Amino acid sequence: MTHGDIALGPFRLDLVRRALLRDEIPVRLGSRAIDLLCALAEAKGAVVSKTALIERVWPSEVVEENTLHVHVSALRRALADGLGGASPIVTVQGRGYRLAAGEGSGTHPLIGVEPVAEIELPVRDHRSIAVLPFTNLSNDPAEDYFVDGMVEEIITGLSRIRWLSAIARNSSMAFRGRNVPLQRIGRELGARYLVEGMVRRGGDRVRISVRLVDAESGVQLWAERYDRQYGDLFALQDEITVTVIGAIEPSLRRAEMERVARKRPESLDAYDQVLRAMPHVHTHLAADADVAIPFLRNALSLDPHYAAAHASLALCFHSRFSRGGLREEDRLAAVFHARASLRDGADDPNSLAMAGFVISLDEHDQATAHTLFDRALEISASGVFALRFSALIMAWSGRSDIAMERAGRAIELSPFDPLNFVAFNALAIARYSLQDYEASRDAALQSVAYSPSFSVSRAFLAAALWRVGAAADAAQHAQQVRESDPSFSVDRFGVTVAFEARVFAPYATRGLQ
Repeated sequence: MTHGDIALGPFRLDLVRRALLRDEIPVRLGSRAIDLLCALAEAKGAVVSKTALIERVWPSEVVEENTLHVHVSALRRALADGLGGASPIVTVQGRGYRLAAGEGSGTHPLIGVEPVAEIELPVRDHRSIAVLPFTNLSNDPAEDYFVDGMVEEIITGLSRIRWLSAIARNSSMAFRGRNVPLQRIGRELGARYLVEGMVRRGGDRVRISVRLVDAESGVQLWAERYDRQYGDLFALQDEITVTVIGAIEPSLRRAEMERVARKRPESLDAYDQVLRAMPHVHTHLAADADVAIPFLRNALSLDPHYAAAHASLALCFHSRFSRGGLREEDRLAAVFHARASLRDGADDPNSLAMAGFVISLDEHDQATAHTLFDRALEISASGVFALRFSALIMAWSGRSDIAMERAGRAIELSPFDPLNFVAFNALAIARYSLQDYEASRDAALQSVAYSPSFSVSRAFLAAALWRVGAAADAAQHAQQVRESDPSFSVDRFGVTVAFEARVFAPYATRGLQ
């Protein structure tokens, strides 16, 4: 280790050669990603503003923050692979990024240490909160889905408060079972407040312990224990949400508290069926849709007006249609359930977002889809489903600026979310439309990293690689598309997404062949 080296666990950043090595083998990263990492390393732990990073890495270009986000995410993914899922690149909300790592001889520990420069987190106009995975005390791993559902419902309630940014569940789940200091979790997630909890379900009783912590100071702000009938579950979820919000902002207006409440299913058994389906709904894979559909049909047999079940079924039938053979019965079922979800889900941002997505792709009613996305984001500005889905539709509609803004916001709100492949797809399409093929390639690479089995992401990557002159790599990824999805074709793909010719044509004529 020389004076110009930075230690990052199994990685070594050589500042002289400007190279990142893992066990002395070079890590394949783009030149801009390396420049970004070197800029952070040379700051020796101090915060580097986004503006300064952009000026350093793109000195003669006009780029947006989303481009920076894409490269930061690429670095995080590359480093986290060798650091047990952690990343030494820390977001300091409202200020920029810093690198938490040892320098020089490696006398400092790898990650999680305080940087050389003390960092004072700014007071935020829009406070941010993350609900960490609750601990399942039932001694039955089969109950994990129920405990995770509790977390999701509380996050959904929190996300309905306009001034509060709620980190999506899939990102906070990255810390399940890990003994990580709360201050570091807050930094990694960009969250000012953290909610922790424990749940035990037995018979018709539910016992929950919850506490709210200031992530910056580690001070406990509020804690409570609940012992309720299972039938009181929805009221209890709302009570916890409102109490958490009240602990953050004691002067919260009643009108804001009432925003937390939303229409719930009539049947708790229906709710249970939807929870069981959820892990399989959002992969956009036909095989997973086949697993989820029976659970969702069971839910609707118990509660025919359950908006979330209808919306989830719409997305599943869309996946079967677009990824499983273009059967007309699947398309009609997708549209039917999307429309049905609107009857009873007018206040549910997730259902509105899923319905808008399906109505756009399977009915090609873009005006209705855009209205539904706007309504979802009006209810919940931090709703990642609405941000991701609308970003993708905006990208295919040729509204690249909106697509990039919403995709970047989704990634920022949920930095470790495996479903971010949708947001990165939106960025890849938007950048491709703007003929920024290098940025499109970088975004497509991230999408593939998040969802290697989703052939569409890899097709986007092949298209962008071809455009930047990497013909051999493009051919390799195109071959992987054919191997993983033998029925993939431009014509089949265009059935759902080719509603704006000027966007799809460049893919169809030169990119996805």
